[in-house]
Amino acid sequence: MNPEVSTPVSAGRFYGVGLGPGDPELVTLKAARLIAEADVVAYHAGVGKQSNARRIAADLIPEGVVEEELRYPVTTGGTDHPGGYAGAIAAFYEESAARLAAHLEAGRTVVLLAEGDPLFYGSYMYMHDRLAGRFETEVVPGVPAFAAATASVAAPLVRQTDVLTILPGTLPEAELARRLADTDGAIIMKLGRTFPAVRSALAQAGRLDHAVYVERASMPAERWLPVADVDPATVPYFSLIVVAGDSAADDPAGRRTPATAAPVAAVAPVAAEQPTGEVLVVGLGPGPDRWITPEVTEALAGVDHVVGYAPYVNRVPQRAGLTRHASGNTVELDRSRLALDLALAGERVAVVSGGDAGVFGMAAAVFEAAEDPTYAGVAVRVLPGVSAVQAVAARAGAPIGGDFAVMSLSDRLKPWSLIEKRLRAVADADLVLAIYNPASRSRTDQVVEAQKILLEHRPADTVVVVGRDVGRAEESLTVTTLADLDAASVDMKCLLVVGCTGTRRSPSGAVWTARSTPS
Repeated sequence: MNPEVSTPVSAGRFYGVGLGPGDPELVTLKAARLIAEADVVAYHAGVGKQSNARRIAADLIPEGVVEEELRYPVTTGGTDHPGGYAGAIAAFYEESAARLAAHLEAGRTVVLLAEGDPLFYGSYMYMHDRLAGRFETEVVPGVPAFAAATASVAAPLVRQTDVLTILPGTLPEAELARRLADTDGAIIMKLGRTFPAVRSALAQAGRLDHAVYVERASMPAERWLPVADVDPATVPYFSLIVVAGDSAADDPAGRRTPATAAPVAAVAPVAAEQPTGEVLVVGLGPGPDRWITPEVTEALAGVDHVVGYAPYVNRVPQRAGLTRHASGNTVELDRSRLALDLALAGERVAVVSGGDAGVFGMAAAVFEAAEDPTYAGVAVRVLPGVSAVQAVAARAGAPIGGDFAVMSLSDRLKPWSLIEKRLRAVADADLVLAIYNPASRSRTDQVVEAQKILLEHRPADTVVVVGRDVGRAEESLTVTTLADLDAASVDMKCLLVVGCTGTRRSPSGAVWTARSTPS
């Protein structure tokens, strides 16, 4: 109940009651008691179908109770509603909530039946959104369908530190494959027409062989079989797929290191006669896939392993035979050594970076790790990518059309005193300056200090470009001056371009730097 809303004393109480996945014997004692005591029992029903929730609870509903059937006007078919499918469903929810509210206002106890658990992919939630703030409400949990499915196939879903991911089959195929590859156990729901794409995603993630299809779990018509053996034309909506965590293990009797864990374990030593591989270090560009070069796309299609910071690894499409090694943001040498160890064992490996791997990216870290004589036989090749400074400059116009410098304000790998010294040198040289890593959660004052230092050497009206998330949906570009720069608004998602005396702003708003410099 929302404490800010005043509920009339005479108002009824609203219950969302979970019934479990289908077997009436899986209904909880509390759910059975509430149904028996209800003044009104409500339930959803599909177009032209009997309510499955009503069927499960049939023997529990007392004679003479008021029943409210909330029948959907449309499922996935066409509709003549002016708002289309979304408009028809929204109107249905509003009308259904009004029907139940009328009973509650009259002081009646209303039980809304929900298959499985009320708050797990259930229709109850839409009534909860509309009524819980107005009436005293209680949710009674139920056994979710996936719990019944795993019990039916007796599959140990996850154990110890395994990660379980529950996925809707309506996800884009590439995203579904990526998530399947990056988890231990998985449940895939909402099948039906999505089944062919789901099956393809399982194959791309290397999880098809151990995936089990379960239909109508705990119901009389229950059946289960390997996903690879399922006829897509026979798959109903009430079905799901169980991918046991053990199926992701290198040794089914033991446990593996999750793909999302920081790489720490060394690869087994390679036999002397086995050829070593090569490590490709590639830049993915600063954001959209269209900025990934064809050369990088071709290279990623041919490797067996992708190593890198998790957000960048996530940008690489999953496919059959690809193993992903994602880690945190401050273990560059660890993941470099992992990549080199894999290559030493003859594997084809790519280390991924955002932007250009050679500009504050992974390339230098890989070469640093490769100085170890152990990796003397491993080749390292860097493939260029669109850098963040190029992307921001292009959005602004041509601010780096003349001589320019690039710096990072992060003092994680160098002292701030050195950063100050370099800032003054760049300012004295009257170079355009691109600033990476201007701020972070723990570094909020360094961009303020940099602004003060630059103002000691540059005019207050020096043009400054602030690019945030350039290339992404939330992209923004701000053109200001060095004096008016709002340092508090700058964060790690930003890249700054500070102009020189030759940097101008055209009437159109474009920022550019003159090619010639007076002597």
